[in-house]
Amino acid sequence: MTESKRRRVFSCAEEDRISNLQEHLLDSILERVPIEDAARTSILSRKWRHTWRNMRALVFDKHFSNKFAKNGAFRRNIPPDSFQEVDQWMYFLSRNGVTEIILTNSNQLYKLPCYMFCCRELRKLKLKHCLFKPPLEFKAFLNLEDLELTNIDFGDNLCGSQISLPQLKTLSLSSVRKLRGSYITIFGIHDFVGGDRKDLSKELSHLPEIKDVHIDSIFRKCLFAENIPKWLPHPVISLKRLRLQFFQVGDLDQLHGALCLLRNSPNVEQLYLKLEPRVDEGPALNHLKSSNCLDCTLNQLQTVEITDLQGSRPEMLFIELLLAHSPSLHKFTIKPSRVSNVKNRLFITIDVMRFSRASPKAKLLFVNS
Repeated sequence: MTESKRRRVFSCAEEDRISNLQEHLLDSILERVPIEDAARTSILSRKWRHTWRNMRALVFDKHFSNKFAKNGAFRRNIPPDSFQEVDQWMYFLSRNGVTEIILTNSNQLYKLPCYMFCCRELRKLKLKHCLFKPPLEFKAFLNLEDLELTNIDFGDNLCGSQISLPQLKTLSLSSVRKLRGSYITIFGIHDFVGGDRKDLSKELSHLPEIKDVHIDSIFRKCLFAENIPKWLPHPVISLKRLRLQFFQVGDLDQLHGALCLLRNSPNVEQLYLKLEPRVDEGPALNHLKSSNCLDCTLNQLQTVEITDLQGSRPEMLFIELLLAHSPSLHKFTIKPSRVSNVKNRLFITIDVMRFSRASPKAKLLFVNS
C-alpha cells in the first residue's frame, strides 16, 4: 500500500468517530432516530450491519404508521384484521430481555400472545385496547413496577387465579369506552390480583411497593365491597399518590371505599379527585354528617386537587372533612364544573372559605376551568 493510500485509510478511520463509540452510546443515538433510519444503518459497514438489531427501545409511533400507510405498505402486507406483524415483534422482544412495553392500540381488540408473559425482566407495562388472557401456568410479573391498563378485556379465565406483583409501584386502571357498538367486558380488580371477591383496598394491602394508584370510572362499582371494613389487616404504607377519576361522593359505596383508602394509607401525600354528580345522595349525605365518618388524621396529606366540583351538599361536606383532618396540608385546589354558573361558583367559594382548617399553612386555590 502506498503512503498516500495509508494516509487516506487512517484519515477515514479518524473521521468515523461514531463507529468507535461504546455500544450503549450507539444504542442511545439509534433510539433517537426513526426506526426505519436506524435499520438503514446496516448498509454503512460490516460493523453496523447488526447494530440496530440490538436496540433496547423500538418506537412505532404515528410518524412510523403514517409514513408506511401513505406508501400503502400496510395495505399490501398486513390484513386489516391481523396482528401477525405485532405478534412477531412481541416475540422478538420477549427473547431479548425487554424491560418496558407500551402498546397503544386503536384497532380491534388485540390478544396479547402468551410469550409476552415470559418477559421476566419487564418493569413497565402500558396497554390499551387489548385482551389480557395469560396462560394458566402464569403466576407473576416479579419485576413489574409500573402497570397501566386502559380498555382491557380480562376475559373469563382470570377468575380464581392469583397474579403476584411484588414490586408494583404505580397502578393505573382507566375507563372502558364504547367501541364499534359494543362494550369491552372488564372484570373487577379482584379477578386480576386475587381469586376471592375482595375489595380493592384489601388487595392494595398485598402490594408492598405500591406508591401511585389511579382508578377510573369503569371500576367504581366493582372496586369496593358492600360491607367494606374501616380498618384493614395491613395498612397500605407505601401509597403516596391517589387519583380517583369520575368519583361520585354521593354514592355510598364509593364514599366508603375512598374513606377506607384514606384511612388505611397513612402516608398519602397527594390526592386528586375528578368528580361526577350523583342523583341519589341521601345515604352518603347522612354518613358524611356522622361524627365518626373519618375517625383518623391524614397526617401526611399535603396536596389536594378536586375538579368538576358542582357544589352538591355531599361534595362540600367531603371538602370540609378533608380540611379538618389534614394538619400538613399545603395546597387545596378546587376547579368548579364548567356547567356551574357564576352564582354557584361564588357560593362554593364562600362556603369553602368558612370551613375550619387543621393546617394553618393550607392555601385554597380556586381555578375557573
